[in-house]
Amino acid sequence: MNKANFSKIDEHRKLSSPRKGHAAILFSLKNEVGGLVKALKLFQESHYNIERKRRNSEFEVFVDCDSDQQQLREVVQLLQTHMTLADMDLRGDLSLPEDDMDGVPWFPKKISDLDQCSNRVLMYGSDLDADHPGFKDNVYRKRRKYFADLAMGYKHGEAIPRVAFTAEEVQTWGVVYRELNKLYPSHACREHLQNLPLLAQHCGYREDNIPQLEDVSRFLKERTGFTIRPVAGYLSPRDFLAGLAFRVFHCTQYVRHRSDPLYTPEPDTCHELLGHVPLLAEPSFAQFSQELGLASLGASDDSVQKLATCYFFTVEFGLCREEGGLRAYGAGLLSSIGELKHALSGKANILPFDPDVTSRQECLITTFQDVYFLSGSFEEAKVKMREFAKTIRRPFSVRYNPYTQSVAVLKDMPSINSVVEELRHELDIVGDALHRLNQHMGV
Repeated sequence: MNKANFSKIDEHRKLSSPRKGHAAILFSLKNEVGGLVKALKLFQESHYNIERKRRNSEFEVFVDCDSDQQQLREVVQLLQTHMTLADMDLRGDLSLPEDDMDGVPWFPKKISDLDQCSNRVLMYGSDLDADHPGFKDNVYRKRRKYFADLAMGYKHGEAIPRVAFTAEEVQTWGVVYRELNKLYPSHACREHLQNLPLLAQHCGYREDNIPQLEDVSRFLKERTGFTIRPVAGYLSPRDFLAGLAFRVFHCTQYVRHRSDPLYTPEPDTCHELLGHVPLLAEPSFAQFSQELGLASLGASDDSVQKLATCYFFTVEFGLCREEGGLRAYGAGLLSSIGELKHALSGKANILPFDPDVTSRQECLITTFQDVYFLSGSFEEAKVKMREFAKTIRRPFSVRYNPYTQSVAVLKDMPSINSVVEELRHELDIVGDALHRLNQHMGV
C-alpha cells in the first residue's frame, strides 16, 4: 500500500466533533448474507464512521453521522423498511454525562500527579513490625528512617539522591547477589539473563557494589521509557499500579537486615534491582506492566484488587516456558533463592495463566505460594490481560501520551477524535515509509 492509498482512506473516514445536528445510531443486524453491505449503502450520501463487533449471531453497528436529525430519521425509516433489524438505539449525544464520573476514584492524569500518592505508605517504611528481623536493631531502624525520609522528600523531576551504602549493607547485598547468580543460568528467563550483563556494564551491578537508583532509572529510560521513583515502603495496589500507567516503578532503596540476607518480609533494593529491573529493561515486559497500570486508573476497588492479584502472580511470581522447559520471570522468584528453587523443582503446583482464574487466587506473603501461573510468553500474557481489562467496568477508557507523560480520558467524541487524528498521522508516516521503500526497491 502506498502513500496515495492512505490519503484516499483518510478522506473517506473523516470524524467530526459533536455539534448542532450531529447524531448517532446504534443498530443490530441479523446474520444474513449482504445485510451489512445493504445497510451501509443507506449511509453513502453522508460521511460516516463505523465501529462493529460480533455479538452472538448478530452484528452490532455504530454509525456516527454528519447529518441532522431529520436526515437521520429518513435513513432510519429506510433501514426499517429494507432491513431486518434486531435492535436500534438513536442517540443525539455521545458525551458521557458528568455525573457518571462522580463515583470514579481519583487517579493521576499526568506523571507529576504521582507526587500526591507516592508517599501513602501502608506498611513498613520506617516503622517495623515486631516480627521484622530488624525490629530490635536501633541502628538499622535509624537507617531505615533515613531511607524513608529520602523517599518522602522526593518530587517528580528531581534526581534520585545518591546513597553512601555502609559496608554492612554492601556485604548483605553481596551475599544475595552471589547466591542468586548461581541459580540464574538454569532458572531465570532469557530476557533476564540478557539484560543482567547490560546492567553490570551501565549501572555498576557487582557483588561488591549496590547500584544507585538514579543510574538505573536513566538506563531504563533509554531502554523502555520506564523510570524509577524511590518509595519508603508498601503502597496500596491502586497507588502502585497508577505509577506503572506512567511507566514509573516505585522502588525501595533500603537493604534487608544482615541477620538473614536470604529472607526479607518486604521488598528491598535487592528484590527491586535483581528481580524487577532486568525485566523492566525488556520492551515487551515493560508494555505488559504499563497496560496493567492503565487498566487500573479509575477502576473500582474490586477491579483494582483483581488487577493487583494478576500482577502478583505474573510480574512477581510468574513462570514462562522456554525451549520446552520452565523458567522464572517473576521478581519475587528471581530475588528469593528458596522459592526460586521450589517453583522449578517439579513439586510446585503450576497452572496456565488465566486472568479470570488468577485474579481469584490468594496471594501469600510470608510463605511460598500454593500455586504458580505459567505463560507461554510475555506477548501471550499481554494479550490475555488486554482481554481481561476489557471486562473491567469503567465509564471511559484511557490512552497514554508518551510525549506529555499524561493520560487522556476518552469519554466523548472530541477526546476520541483527538486520538483518531494522532493515529491518522502515524498511519501517514507508515504510508510514507512504505512508499519510499517501494521506490527504493523499484516496485
